Amino acid sequence: MALEIERRFLVAGEGWREHIRWDRHLLQGYLVGSADGLTLRVRSDGANAAWLTLKYPAAGIARHEFEYAIPPSDAEALLERSEASLIKRRFGLDLAGGDWVLDVFEAANAPLVIAEVELESEQDVVAIPPWCRWEITGEGAFSNAALARCPFQAWAAQEQEAWLLKLGALQA
Repeated sequence: MALEIERRFLVAGEGWREHIRWDRHLLQGYLVGSADGLTLRVRSDGANAAWLTLKYPAAGIARHEFEYAIPPSDAEALLERSEASLIKRRFGLDLAGGDWVLDVFEAANAPLVIAEVELESEQDVVAIPPWCRWEITGEGAFSNAALARCPFQAWAAQEQEAWLLKLGALQA
């Protein structure tokens, strides 16, 4: 059984760009999402690769995760049937202390930029880059599934502004 242990951060600035190793344009659709945290997701990078992923909570910040490669044509059919979806560009980063990726959200979730680091254990110590301005680990509204259902641009203006101020993206 696969276990995903990750910490997540809202990002401000462009300092992360010097750490890019690779990037992919991704479309994610959610087929199932429940109050107990169970999600069934389909993800595609276009015509090249696609995955079906089942996630559900474990202990602490860990989640059980099962991910399987599927044919891109199957992903396309499932994406058409998804109840909610989002678009993002994902970047792999060359940072120490875990497997780092950064998502630049598009369309209704712009201008969100979220970094994630996958860890071996919740006790792992990791150096947090200065451009990771606000930890959102466990903040349900910032999960990809939640952002697919209720995009950032659909949030109340005051709530959007409060988060952007925390990031220093707006002048007080």
